[in-house]
Amino acid sequence: MKRLLLIAVLSLLYVTGRACTNLIVGKTASADGSVICTYNCDGYGGYGTLTITHAGNFPKGTMMPLRSWWGNKAVPDSIPQASHIYNVVGNMNECQVTITETTTDGRKELIDETGLLSYPQVMQLGLQRASTAREAIKIMAELMDKYGYNSEGENFSVCDPNEAWVMELFGKGKGGHGAVWVAIRIPDDCVCAYANQARIGKIPFSDKKNCMYSKDVVKFAREKGYYKGSDKDFVFCDAYCPLDFKGCRYCEARVWSFFNRCNPEMKKYLPLITGESNERMPLYIKPTHKLSVQDIQNAMRDHYEGTPLDITKDYSWGPYGCPNRPAPYQYEVNGKKYFQERPTGTVQSAFTLVAQMRSWLPNHIGGVQWFGCDDANMVAYVPMYCCTTDTPECFQRGVGSDTRFSFKSAFWMCNWVANMVYPRYNLLIDDFRYYQSNLENGFHNRQDSIESIAKTLYTESPAKAQKFLNDYSQQSAQLMMDRWMTLAQFLIVKYNDFKVRDSKDGAIIEGRGHLKDIQLPKEFLEMMVKETGDRYLMPNIQ
Repeated sequence: MKRLLLIAVLSLLYVTGRACTNLIVGKTASADGSVICTYNCDGYGGYGTLTITHAGNFPKGTMMPLRSWWGNKAVPDSIPQASHIYNVVGNMNECQVTITETTTDGRKELIDETGLLSYPQVMQLGLQRASTAREAIKIMAELMDKYGYNSEGENFSVCDPNEAWVMELFGKGKGGHGAVWVAIRIPDDCVCAYANQARIGKIPFSDKKNCMYSKDVVKFAREKGYYKGSDKDFVFCDAYCPLDFKGCRYCEARVWSFFNRCNPEMKKYLPLITGESNERMPLYIKPTHKLSVQDIQNAMRDHYEGTPLDITKDYSWGPYGCPNRPAPYQYEVNGKKYFQERPTGTVQSAFTLVAQMRSWLPNHIGGVQWFGCDDANMVAYVPMYCCTTDTPECFQRGVGSDTRFSFKSAFWMCNWVANMVYPRYNLLIDDFRYYQSNLENGFHNRQDSIESIAKTLYTESPAKAQKFLNDYSQQSAQLMMDRWMTLAQFLIVKYNDFKVRDSKDGAIIEGRGHLKDIQLPKEFLEMMVKETGDRYLMPNIQ
């Protein structure tokens, strides 16, 4: 592990563009029996939207043009279209199949730029064509074998109402074709997490029910010189994506923090994160308690609070404990290199989602994607049902852009409010949380009644239930936008010009007697005196 510490000092790399986080909860580990899967899409300047692809049937010979992740750039290639594709809302299709991802660097020589498919296209094709998680894995593998794969290493979370799977894959580099991969089913009573680092260890080759893999997964590693031992001792992540300090501190730390929330025994792996041990964490663990959708929404906001990595307890980013750190996560002072923490709840997210999949309900009703544009910490998750056919205006591409602000855009509305909060985080965050929790609790409290109506309508006609839930998703998104406009106005009035007005239940209390000075934290004042000495010491003048 000393080598890892050396790497931390000499050659730390910062996390770049596609640096995302997935959390996974098996159906008996969740509070209500749902499978839960998440995605913070950390776009680093990316503009967050929600894309809907409509179901359709196509005659033989129809070609499907390949498009980029953001849908604004045509790829000069196409592949044969499937005879039928499912409705896809963001990262969930109408069968409740959900696919999310985190990119991992792995071995750079394994990137094959001649491959036709990139990881977003692989995901989208799986969502359009698969009715189960197992089927999605097989389809994605077959497509990569046929057309080639051109992206970095990927970790896919592939889930449906009954099963949760993780799939790790790497290209075969120049002269190769397709990908090497392995997929493991997460036990129903367990949780798992991914954060830009390969995590699958030994492959249970004989367990066909819970494991799938490419036929050359070990053979290819031997050919490349990554491994020389027997099949039974082969460790996938060590061969294709060796762990270094960057992988520990920037990536596995996010997994560890979630695991630590779920089971306090995971504290023993903190030395792995700090570079003092090389003992890897397990791929999945059993939580000590059942986890709700709201628990997972809050876990997506994690900044290591309550752990030794907590970044709200020092003054590395201002007097008000702001938990955000700008990229790059490395800086140099007086010839020494330092790093910053990279938590799950990063400010750089383009969008975030928590997918809820339920086997006991019709697909139209059972699949709901709790969605927000901007980072998880600063949004209210809005319910978007998997049968939704119309993208709410605020989530549509073209309403705004990464360079064009719009009050009609959820991304910009949420960023507008968030950037009010960041500079005075501890001062404003309780007021922000009042609005955020009020809205989210309202959505969750209404869920049973909304779905009861939808079930009644479904018995009459699935189309009626679909329209009802589509309209409800639209209304929920607009309600969020209206509340955020109210929140923005509330914050600017309450905290105007370094003063603060008293408030109650999200409303300003009138009268100058309720106008107060903002007080800097005592600890910060002490640090300021230490830095400036007697420069601002009041003279003893009568």
